[in-house]
Amino acid sequence: MRLGMADETRKLNGRYRLLNPLGAGSVRLAFDETEHRDVAVRRLRVPPELREAALHEARRATALRHAFVVRVLDVLVEDGEPWLVMEFVSGASLEQTVRSRRPLPVPQAARIGVCVLSALTAAHAAGIVHGRVDPGNVLLTATGRALLTGFGFPSLSMLPSADLWSLAATLHFAVEGRPPGQAPTEAADPFRSLVRAMLRPSKGSSGSSGPPPAEVVRETLERLAVDRPLDAVVRASGPLPPGQVAAIGLAVLDRLADWGGFHGGVQPGNVLIDVWGRARLTPLPGPGTLPAYTAPERAATQAADLWSLGATLFTAVEGAAPAPGAPLRRAGPLAPVLFRLLSGNPLERPTLDELRRDLLRIAAGNA
Repeated sequence: MRLGMADETRKLNGRYRLLNPLGAGSVRLAFDETEHRDVAVRRLRVPPELREAALHEARRATALRHAFVVRVLDVLVEDGEPWLVMEFVSGASLEQTVRSRRPLPVPQAARIGVCVLSALTAAHAAGIVHGRVDPGNVLLTATGRALLTGFGFPSLSMLPSADLWSLAATLHFAVEGRPPGQAPTEAADPFRSLVRAMLRPSKGSSGSSGPPPAEVVRETLERLAVDRPLDAVVRASGPLPPGQVAAIGLAVLDRLADWGGFHGGVQPGNVLIDVWGRARLTPLPGPGTLPAYTAPERAATQAADLWSLGATLFTAVEGAAPAPGAPLRRAGPLAPVLFRLLSGNPLERPTLDELRRDLLRIAAGNA
């Protein structure tokens, strides 16, 4: 948008003095002479027949207040043209950040997801659908916050589920540097598994099981924002001592007991370790494990979950996934437990109570 001399000194509504463009888009910096603050303004370009409806939705957005939302402060009509006045936020968009540097690490992308999902949850509770969630509408501040902007503009969808799909596509861009669908993503870490699950069609469409519930998405993102997958811990620190691995096994076992049925996703990438070394099995966005962690009988049973747990603990204590004939050099007192868990005969594997007793003994150092 080229600026004329009139634009350089123009004031909207007698109070918003237009200043320089912000970035390459159509947003302008302005100074609010009433509140004595910088704001961002943008002309609301809609066909005349849709103008009143667009203004109504924009005015509704002024009531939305949330820590991770760029607020719409005012909606006005100047010379027949509608304008939005928004909170000014200093920062770069997610799109600019990724394109000018590189894709983001998973913990940072997960923190962004936590912020944007929180903003969308608040908006949906207020009956507002964003409809334009994309990397250009996510602003990253110098303090590490992610803010969702773009409220107040005509929505491209009226379905909250569309916002969640768009969030998944945005998070895919954050870690891959490209939109979903341009090339397959084969990585099996829990973040990418979650994003793939969020991108699934709605339940019932083409036989799809549908995307995970928003609560599962929130819990997984919160964990990934601060915790590290077990396989990443092992890669960074090397094999873990048997007592620590036994404690990890107990935490996963408790989760399986709470789950009740077949979990189907026990593998190191789905076991998150927090800053205190505590383990948690992530909520499952979709069933499936890598071949090295899939029970040989390939059955949807609790015994199969226990085989996968054995393979996971093998990796933690030995530093590599189990393979036929692989020796146990570091397992120490954990070795007999792993032999039973990794038995090819499901009937020879321990029960939950037997396994808990053995792991408790090893974790306490009384083996």
